[in-house]
Amino acid sequence: MDLLDKLFVEMIHYYEGDPMRLQHFIKVHSFARLIGIEEDLPLRELFILESAAYVHDIGIKEAEKKFGKSNGKLQEQEGPQLAEKMLSQLGFDKTVIERVSYLVGHHHTYTNVDGADYRILLEADFLVNLYEENPGHDAIRYAYENIFKTNTGKMICREMFSRAFKNFD
Repeated sequence: MDLLDKLFVEMIHYYEGDPMRLQHFIKVHSFARLIGIEEDLPLRELFILESAAYVHDIGIKEAEKKFGKSNGKLQEQEGPQLAEKMLSQLGFDKTVIERVSYLVGHHHTYTNVDGADYRILLEADFLVNLYEENPGHDAIRYAYENIFKTNTGKMICREMFSRAFKNFD
C-alpha cells in the first residue's frame, strides 16, 4: 500500500461515524486528482495536492470541540498541526508535510494563491461545496467567475452546474 492509500485509510478512521465528512474529502480528492492530471501537474506536486485534498478539512473536529463551530478560518487555524502529525506518523517526507500543512492552513483563503496545487485544491473543494450547499445559480456563476482559473476546473463547473449557465451567456 502506498502512502496515499495509507492516508486515505487513516482519514476513514479519523472520520469514523461521520459519513458526510468522509464523502466530502473523497469527492474533493477525486476532483483535485482529475484537475491536477488534466492540468499536467508534475508528479511531486500532484502527490502533494492529493495528500492535501485528503486532509484539507482535518481541523473541523478540533474546531468544533474547542469553539463549538468550524468555519473556514477555524479549519485553517486548527488543521495544519493535525495534518502534520498524521502525515509524520505515516512517514511522509518533511517537505511534503510542510506544503500540505500550508495548503490545509489556507484552503479557505482565496487571495495570494501561490501555486497550481493551491489553486486546484480551492477549485476541487469549491466544486464539492457548491454541490453540497446548493447555493443557487447566482452564487455558482460568481464562483465560476472569481474562483475557477484552470481550464479543467472551469469545464467541470460549467458541466456540473450547466443549469446555472443556461440563458446567461
